Amino acid sequence: MDKTYKKRIADRLLERKLAGKGAVLIEGAKWCGKTTTAEQIAKSVKYMSETGMVEQNIKMATLNPKLLLTGEFPRLIDEWQIAPQLWDSIRFESDHGPLGQFILTGSAVPADMSKVVHSGTGRIGWLRMRPMSLWESQESTGEVSLAELFETPKQVGAINNMDIDRLAFLTCRGGWPLAVDMENEIALDQAFDYVEAVEKRDISKVDGVERDPVRVHRLLRSLARNQGSQASCGTIRADLLANESDALSEDTIASYIKALKEIFVVEDSEAWNPNLRSKTAIRTSDTRYYTDPSIATAALGIGPRDLVNDLNTFGLMFETLAVRDLRAYAEALNGKVYHFRDKNGLECDAVVHLRDGRYGLVEIKLGGDDLINEGAASLTDLAGKIDTDKMKEPSFMMVLVGVGMYAYRREDGVFVVPIGCLKD
Repeated sequence: MDKTYKKRIADRLLERKLAGKGAVLIEGAKWCGKTTTAEQIAKSVKYMSETGMVEQNIKMATLNPKLLLTGEFPRLIDEWQIAPQLWDSIRFESDHGPLGQFILTGSAVPADMSKVVHSGTGRIGWLRMRPMSLWESQESTGEVSLAELFETPKQVGAINNMDIDRLAFLTCRGGWPLAVDMENEIALDQAFDYVEAVEKRDISKVDGVERDPVRVHRLLRSLARNQGSQASCGTIRADLLANESDALSEDTIASYIKALKEIFVVEDSEAWNPNLRSKTAIRTSDTRYYTDPSIATAALGIGPRDLVNDLNTFGLMFETLAVRDLRAYAEALNGKVYHFRDKNGLECDAVVHLRDGRYGLVEIKLGGDDLINEGAASLTDLAGKIDTDKMKEPSFMMVLVGVGMYAYRREDGVFVVPIGCLKD
């Protein structure tokens, strides 16, 4: 393993997946570290996009694919989507050989699977990677474990060393692995470069439909303004008209967002549907999030100082960062992150729901006693409405804050945890 490599939560997940499948496909936003993570465990590698070898590799994938797959296991096939016909060969080898043979990585742009015969179900597993959480980038102390919160400890204790200026910087820099060790100004450039690449190339490569980069940029800005909301395509269209003077149709907006989801730029949060004592209608719309908060800040053209000077915007961007980290930590526990909102406006920013039925309720606040009290009240209100005859009580309730010196448990049982102290 590379000594400079920062360990990822996906390392453990990949080992586990390989133990149960013949091959594992790692998916996720570009620049999030898919290939580097795969290289740490692979015993042999075939780089399909190697300079001067692309055409030969494509031809060989048709004439003698087994030659490309020959090597010590697990064998990494990087940029496999260059020759999607390899899929059937990998599926065949997985069906007739040992577990853990292949790891597939590639561009975030989906492969053309039109000529692929087999789905790979049961033979090929999928692993989702995201940009680094603060624990993975070594900027969280990790003194509070999400796994331990599910055991409902009587107390937690940690000291947060992250001030508001540092949090603003980390929000704008994002979790891009290459940016983590760069000088501050250069690190901040990376998200702007990412957004520019999405606008000019990546979104049009999804399905071959040419999309105007200027209009894509305007849509990205609108999505940034609507982080953490259930904004419909109609709402986004109204926002575009009001703020960007652009009259994209709702169908066009929907197609753009679909393309952004396929290249893992956008990752909305599904609605959580618990059993409640009352018959209150639950909102079922997904909640809008980017896969990393730096995409939102770069789309808006703002930096750390802008966030510190506009705490409302900072709160929205921080929520995206917090959801990014919670998703990574939850997946390490066989869990998933949802969002809850009912017709009366009662809301829970994140519900971490595990495969075994346990769940925790999380409110995300930038910081401050008033906001913490508000979040705790919302959590206890929701917990009181859950029908515990039909489902378990929440394992924990937590206000996840950006700014605050301590992690602790309140008298009402709600945990207050700075994100700079949290890990999986």
